[in-house]
Amino acid sequence: MEDEITASEGGQRWDPAKVGAHWQQELERAQRYFKSWHDRCVKIEKIYLDQQSDQTSAAKRRFPMLWANTSVLQPAVYARVPQPVVERRFKDAQPVARIASELVERNLAYTGDEADIDSIMRAVRDDFLLCARGTVWLRYEADFEPLDMGVQPSDPAAAQNRPESLPAEIGGAQSEAISDERVCIDYVHWSDFLHSPARRWKDVTWVARRVPMTDEEMEKRFGAEAMASRAAEGTAGNRGASQAERLENEGKTHVWEIWCKSENYTVWIADGSPVALEVSEPPLDLTHFWPCPRPAYGTMSTSSLIPVPDYVYYQQQCDEIDLLTKRINKLTDQLRLKVFYPSGDGAISPAIEKAMRPENDMVMVPIPEWAAFTDKGGSKAIVTLPIDEVQKVLIACMSARKQLIEDVYQITGISDIVRGDTQASETATAQRIKSQWGSIRIRDRQAELARFARDIIRLAGEIICDQFQPETLMLVSGIRLPSMAEKQQVQMQMQQMQMAAHQAAMRAEQTGQPAPPPPEMPPQLQQMMQQPTIDEVVQLLRNDSIRGFQIEIETDSTIEPDEDAEKQRRMEFVQMVGGFMQQAGAMAQQSPMLVPVMVETLLFAARGFRAGRQLESTLEQVGAQLSQAAAAPKPEPQPSPGEMLKLKTAEVKAGAEQRRAELSVAEAEIEHRATVEQARGQMAAQAIDQMRAAQPPYQ
Repeated sequence: MEDEITASEGGQRWDPAKVGAHWQQELERAQRYFKSWHDRCVKIEKIYLDQQSDQTSAAKRRFPMLWANTSVLQPAVYARVPQPVVERRFKDAQPVARIASELVERNLAYTGDEADIDSIMRAVRDDFLLCARGTVWLRYEADFEPLDMGVQPSDPAAAQNRPESLPAEIGGAQSEAISDERVCIDYVHWSDFLHSPARRWKDVTWVARRVPMTDEEMEKRFGAEAMASRAAEGTAGNRGASQAERLENEGKTHVWEIWCKSENYTVWIADGSPVALEVSEPPLDLTHFWPCPRPAYGTMSTSSLIPVPDYVYYQQQCDEIDLLTKRINKLTDQLRLKVFYPSGDGAISPAIEKAMRPENDMVMVPIPEWAAFTDKGGSKAIVTLPIDEVQKVLIACMSARKQLIEDVYQITGISDIVRGDTQASETATAQRIKSQWGSIRIRDRQAELARFARDIIRLAGEIICDQFQPETLMLVSGIRLPSMAEKQQVQMQMQQMQMAAHQAAMRAEQTGQPAPPPPEMPPQLQQMMQQPTIDEVVQLLRNDSIRGFQIEIETDSTIEPDEDAEKQRRMEFVQMVGGFMQQAGAMAQQSPMLVPVMVETLLFAARGFRAGRQLESTLEQVGAQLSQAAAAPKPEPQPSPGEMLKLKTAEVKAGAEQRRAELSVAEAEIEHRATVEQARGQMAAQAIDQMRAAQPPYQ
């Protein structure tokens, strides 16, 4: 393949002529590789649809064993639409991962409804049971609308992951914007799917599907050059097809879409055309490269990926059953009363014929020549064929056919309990054993189709995570998340309001007026600020679409219908929460320190229920409030009315004693002051007397 790629300044360029010649050889080699399986599947499909070439009345008498077995297995291996379940890998407190998983799950549910995944899975189931291989193909589609040249793309990360087939940016601005986008799931018929010969699926280097396209579709998809390839192809695309296929594909061209993993490019080429219609890089960057899951395989060996249909293992028994059925029908035709009587007697023969007419239940026939009739033996004059011998052979053929049918059931593993056939003498234990061990081989088929449905959902989820715009994710899911710009705008508004309130408080303090209350955020804005932004969710989806959380389907959702499954899950969740809250309330009153432990336990249990995921954020908020309330100091308990009276009486007594003590202290202070003043007066008088005594007498 190195000579098919030539280097250029703009990157890599493929030569359509060389690529087309190479892939025509690869397709022919793969068709030769699968030819024996293809021819076998064509015969099996004709037997299933009763479209054999021999159309005589005798040849039509067949026992529809293949149709009967397939009808029994169809509802046993698939009976319900697969329900997508997107869960976090680690079910802990991750608001961004929780919202992202819910967004993807709702988008997957909508994608499954729009793509009619139920009819697709039923078609895959039929191919799986008849031909031992079923396949689908996934692709991404987007609708565009004109956009002003000055408008910037809303999601730069999404613009980097855009497929090459989508319009590019012109002059730094996007000429078109995505108005709608979807994931398409296409059913691929078993004859329209090819891949490189390999022993294991991991060794496959390329896969291809055949798509019938009209001239208008080819011109719209590939341009006017495709018409030249259509003329070169001629009727090669319908060569070897049946009359019904030729009528169905009349006026259409078979175009192969090839994904080559070893060379990392895709090719579109018309069947029989020497030139490729388009060669480009893969439009989707998928983890495992392939736009299709591993096919749903039936019986296979480890030497190749060519499956073996189940009908091959009991085809000989079915041929013998058809042979015995034809023989039984022929013997049944021989169960007729055939009478021989003498034809020479003119009077006796009409009487015998009249008596043997089937419409005559009771008839009396006169015999004119009675003597001649009795001379010939009377009743011995009539001779019948030995029908009892035919009956014995018929019973033996029916017994042999019944044994062959039982052999087929032994080969296929369809127990009589699955077919609804039982005996009144059997016990319930015997029927349960038949149901348990008779369906072992059916469980493998159930698991294979469940795996196939899971892979489809994983691929669709990966395309949604990598390609969908934030607006599409929120529109389809019905979940509205704020953007980072909206959160920043709310924060700026709150900062402005806080600054204005601070300035108003300073002015009020200067003027001596009461300060205004601080601004409060409305509840809606508070809830919006607590939610993760759509930018954080999209960043998680773009960078960790598969590793951060795994995409699974319910194990029994594709096997048997259960209309009350969601109701049962909700009731179990309500019962769990009710019983836990009743026990946790009593424990919280006794030991408030255990409240955070009980909150985490409740969240751990709620994350295990699908119904509890919608209430998880509310439970987290309530749990945080309860934990804060438990950690806060408790107020002192209020006393009873009697205790209040005693406390008030004690307070009154204490107040009276305090007042007495205060009066005693005041009286003591007054007495002390009086004593001090008296002592001062006495000292002053003594000082005056001494001064007078010290002065000389007046002369």
